[in-house]
Amino acid sequence: MKTTMALPLDIRLMNMAAALLTAVFVLLVLCGGAWWLLRHPAFAIQAITVQGEVTRNNAVTLRANVMPQLSGNFFTIDLQRTREAFESVPWVRGAVVHRDFPNRLKAVLVEHEPMALWGDDNANKMVNQQSRVFEASVDDVDVDKLPRLKGPDAQSQAVVQMYRHLLPMFEAMGMGIEQLELTPRGSWRVVTESGALLELGRGTEAEITAQLNMFFRTLSQVTARYGRTPTALAGADLRHKDGYALRLRGVTTLEPDSKKKL
Repeated sequence: MKTTMALPLDIRLMNMAAALLTAVFVLLVLCGGAWWLLRHPAFAIQAITVQGEVTRNNAVTLRANVMPQLSGNFFTIDLQRTREAFESVPWVRGAVVHRDFPNRLKAVLVEHEPMALWGDDNANKMVNQQSRVFEASVDDVDVDKLPRLKGPDAQSQAVVQMYRHLLPMFEAMGMGIEQLELTPRGSWRVVTESGALLELGRGTEAEITAQLNMFFRTLSQVTARYGRTPTALAGADLRHKDGYALRLRGVTTLEPDSKKKL
């Protein structure tokens, strides 16, 4: 029968110390290797591959806008910050960024698709198909083909929704919408492609629709009284409770009932 003898205390302490030193040494080697790896020039970002929608940007503009905002190498670069750098470039609506071993990045971009100009004439702002306001040079688009929408930036979704709702109603009357504005007081205002100004007043989509239906339903009849057609419309005020006030081109002197509530 074998008998196991306990090692002396000093021997056990020496073994523990040796094991601890070995672990520390291995840890230092691993940390040193990792530090060397992280700082090695082979892993410095050498190139960025851009895919997706890049019709309004090129390599020069992307490099000028993105590269100064990047820091780190393949392992340390902040992908969230890199994504934000791409999305700060004019016309870029969204970006997805991935690492591409060993020293490259891959970015997939989605561009804004403008549906209207936004704000004042001198503002380089547009609103996209998702109702989001963005800044970019309006010289990059055919401004004659885009309507102009106005309102607080935070209300862009409501303005776009109202425009999309009203446009078929105006087109059914042979009119296009040149401009739709939500004023600071919450009132809606339309300028047609022929230059007629319509004050629609405040209200929900349903209330504005009811006012316009009444207006369009009687417009031909009213303009015919003066030998005109609806194309002679110069302006209308629909903010009255039971009717509207009307202005017609070519009619300089109106009879007393021509501008009363109809």
